[in-house]
Amino acid sequence: MPEPAPVLIFILGDQLSPGIASLRDLSPADAVVLMAEVSEETVYVRHHPKKIALILSAMRHFAADLREQGWRVDYIELEDPANSGSFTGALAAAVERHRPSEIRIVQPGEWRVQQMIDGWEARFGLPVRILRDDRFLCSIPAFRRWASRRQALTMEYFYRDMRRQTGLLMDDGQPAGGRWNYDAENRKTPPRGLNYPAPARFPPDAITRAVLDLVARRFGDHFGALEPFALPVTRAQALAALDQFIAAALPDFGDYQDAMVEGQDQLYHSMLSPALNCGLLVAREVAEAAERAWREGRVPLNAAEGFIRQIIGWREYVRGVYWMHMPDYAEANALGADRPLPEFYWTGETDMRCLAAAVDVTRREGWSHHIQRLMVLGNFAMLAGVDPKAISDWFLVVYADAYEWVELPNVVGMSQYADGGLLGSKPYAAGGAYINRMSDHCGRCRFDVKAKTGPDACPFNALYWDFLARHEARFRDNPRMRTMYATWHRMKPAQQDAYRASAAAFLAGVKPAADGWARAPLSTGVD
Repeated sequence: MPEPAPVLIFILGDQLSPGIASLRDLSPADAVVLMAEVSEETVYVRHHPKKIALILSAMRHFAADLREQGWRVDYIELEDPANSGSFTGALAAAVERHRPSEIRIVQPGEWRVQQMIDGWEARFGLPVRILRDDRFLCSIPAFRRWASRRQALTMEYFYRDMRRQTGLLMDDGQPAGGRWNYDAENRKTPPRGLNYPAPARFPPDAITRAVLDLVARRFGDHFGALEPFALPVTRAQALAALDQFIAAALPDFGDYQDAMVEGQDQLYHSMLSPALNCGLLVAREVAEAAERAWREGRVPLNAAEGFIRQIIGWREYVRGVYWMHMPDYAEANALGADRPLPEFYWTGETDMRCLAAAVDVTRREGWSHHIQRLMVLGNFAMLAGVDPKAISDWFLVVYADAYEWVELPNVVGMSQYADGGLLGSKPYAAGGAYINRMSDHCGRCRFDVKAKTGPDACPFNALYWDFLARHEARFRDNPRMRTMYATWHRMKPAQQDAYRASAAAFLAGVKPAADGWARAPLSTGVD
């Protein structure tokens, strides 16, 4: 009697969670797990080498773990001679090999991958079961229902609903400590001499070393340093990194989460997002670990709340916005920005010390913390009028935690206001005073943060007022911006002209990046 046809479970490179829904309700005897390293995914943008290495190494370790648990794993490495180079090609070959009864996959994170999957049932003549990704706490239909009841998609109210739904930081139906949000306590400037905790780092094992050799050979011309490489690539390592963050960094995370300090890449940030976004960690366990530390008296409430808000509030919220508004969201450009991306986003060669520092850590680590991303890199691009597609592509390329579902709303919506206010009630625009308050960069910068105009003034100052002037018709009636416009209109015309002339003079000297840095097609090595 012939053996029954197996279920073919396709696990993607950002679904590396032991509890992933596609593995449930099946025994290893009933299924084949397909995993594929496909060249199409490594080059659709020119990803940072650390990101490619993280995903490939984590995939190979995950496959090894599945085999140890008894699963039959059909694993296609990037340089396998039969590698077709695409998800659909990998699946076609696996269907031919295994003659499955059905294909099972968890909903992908990105729109373009969903479009591939939608065509599989017709192509292969097999049932394709697309399962909800319940590693996220809010399903996409649930987010749509929440959004349909509101005139504005205010994240704070979504976050409160998520607190009620999960019970995190709740006491008898009320927010712990009597307040929902402790953000006002989370903007302290760190004093000199703080002893910042070292991040968890994991030396490469044999699997990772083989991946690093592969990435160096094939993607060595991509932006970013491949080594030293010390990211967690296994579930055990990711849990160890979580434990270290909770014990050593979370107690002070709240106070200083918006700070920038010369020579300190991590400060009190977790650096867990690369592991979380590829599935080595899941949102609920990360948030529960932070809550447990607060309830046990190991961290203050403002730290636990600020961190948990990022996990169950903002992260879930931007995913919901992404799936509600794709594919049009990727083309949003409400402010009509069309300036090319400056070359210094790739080279780091700028006298603006805050920008140079943010590009430098991004190149070395494939990571920088959220204030560098939002208030330095993103803020400059918005003030300068950089095309949101160009800056969005850059963010997708350079960060190890960047997947389109999380990157696009954060950049197009929050950072660039290119969605016209769907995601934020005002643009996150700031001049040099903000950067000076939250960092120690300005004291050592070639530009004078206190000077308002002229060739030696901090460019953020003139760019800020020029941005407001360019977009006054859009923003002058915004209740959160009336004070800024009142200040602008109290200025004498000569001062207004000086700001705008200084902004124009600075931007005229900014060299644009060469075409093709982000999305140039590369050789896949597949004939």
